[in-house]
Amino acid sequence: MIRVLVVDDHPIVREGLKQILSDTEDILVVDEADSGQAVLDCAAKTNFDVVLLDISMPGRDGLEVLRELKQLKPKIPVLILSMYPEEHYAVRVLRGGASGYLTKASAPDELITAIRKVASGRKYISATLAERLTYELDRDASKPLHEILSDREYQVMHMLSTGKSVKDIALELDLSVKTVSTYRSRILEKMNMKNNAEIVLYAVQNKLID
Repeated sequence: MIRVLVVDDHPIVREGLKQILSDTEDILVVDEADSGQAVLDCAAKTNFDVVLLDISMPGRDGLEVLRELKQLKPKIPVLILSMYPEEHYAVRVLRGGASGYLTKASAPDELITAIRKVASGRKYISATLAERLTYELDRDASKPLHEILSDREYQVMHMLSTGKSVKDIALELDLSVKTVSTYRSRILEKMNMKNNAEIVLYAVQNKLID
């Protein structure tokens, strides 16, 4: 039996995932968590075969939680579930130690297949992502500017590029406006940009947003 921890800050999403997995004979949801700290607390006291982790949560986001979880339990397979397309975060989370990446638009059968695969110690990636990974992971110093950002900086940069204000981002990530402003300043400095308009233009040119 594959013992799964389901992590998402939206109760309706957790219920939907549990319903999908309840129809299988070999997968059992043994616990659920709605925040980064709750994930770490659960993992510290219980052994899971797979952690199904949402990448976008208030406070500690999924990328931070992934790093801390892998420090706590290095061998535990983590399958990232995200509303973002693969090209936005997949390479980043796989580099961070995740065993697979799925978008929330994936079919239930694909989710079940992915859980079984990562539980067996293998990686789960789509054919499209496999092709992109070959390109991304083999690249040398000619990295695009956004690759030099920290995970949180990249998240803020991506949100800024979609037109969200500092205040909107602070509210969504459960951070102070001052903290988000600091991230924005670092992003502009690292990417040698002057304003949000340049961030938006860069994101469009590099296909980080639709």
